[in-house]
Amino acid sequence: MKVLVTGGAGFIGSNFVRYALKQHSNWHVTTLDALTYAGRRETLHDVIKHPRHAFVHGNIVDAAVVDPLVQDADIVVHFAAETHVDRSIQSAESFIQTDVIGTFVLLEAARRNTALQRFIQISTDEVYGSVTTGKSRETDALMPRNPYAASKAAADRLAYSYWATYGVPVIVTRASNNYGPYQFPEKLIPLFVTNAIKGDTVPLYGDGLNVRDWLHVEDHCRAIDGLLITGTNGETYNIGGGNEITNLDLTHRILALMELPTTRIRPVTDRLGHDRRYALDTTKLRSLGWRPCADINTALKETVDWYIREQWWWRPLTATKVRPRGQLTEEQRKRLEEW
Repeated sequence: MKVLVTGGAGFIGSNFVRYALKQHSNWHVTTLDALTYAGRRETLHDVIKHPRHAFVHGNIVDAAVVDPLVQDADIVVHFAAETHVDRSIQSAESFIQTDVIGTFVLLEAARRNTALQRFIQISTDEVYGSVTTGKSRETDALMPRNPYAASKAAADRLAYSYWATYGVPVIVTRASNNYGPYQFPEKLIPLFVTNAIKGDTVPLYGDGLNVRDWLHVEDHCRAIDGLLITGTNGETYNIGGGNEITNLDLTHRILALMELPTTRIRPVTDRLGHDRRYALDTTKLRSLGWRPCADINTALKETVDWYIREQWWWRPLTATKVRPRGQLTEEQRKRLEEW
């Protein structure tokens, strides 16, 4: 089985590449990544030379790069995207280029590969907009309220249209907030953990009562893997961890795990169009046998410990000097110097 993973040097993509190589001994995985600020070879350091893995440096908007890779694939799992809401508010152009035009280029290539078995379009719960009561179902209207969410909604529906019009074997997934290792330190959990390690404050938007449903990245990978087998083409599936937590509560949990006082919290002006709550109804996916396995308390501690331990990975990404919590091991120091 030949599997093309776009954005495989990013957070969720790299975790999926690892998962796929570990779980499927007959899979040959190709990673396509543009290596922008959030996609790095270092993120694939342990599998970059795996005998069943190939890495291609290229952009999904470049048809000359995309076409031969898609034509050679049995499965395409499309993670590549600009994903940070704050950046989309500052400038939306790159989000439209990557998330919409890039998806179009991939779908055009997929349309020409009549042997393609699956095209998984990775979307987000943010396409539903802010949820006041209940939980979002796959049939609910899409009401994105920021440029990032709008770009993903556009790609989501574009992918569906290629199934409806051309028969491309598309499945759309909409996942809640992911957490785990190798997440770029601009998102809440890695930002707060790395700031705390450096002795900095943690910037909390507004009153901190915005609610998110947290999904461990490995549970997300298991869901995608299962849908490759049991999912139905043309369908959309919500993937949620079932862990609705306010940002304030999550911040308190992170600081407690790091044995730091809540005085480290620095309230900042709320961002524009900040959705109050996301929540997903995952009944449809659960009917296929999937359940999230990660316990939020255990997995959050493991995630915090990973960032404390693996400073060689994220230290080059931060502008200020890291003050390590404890000493780096000789192996970690060597890896940091190598990178």
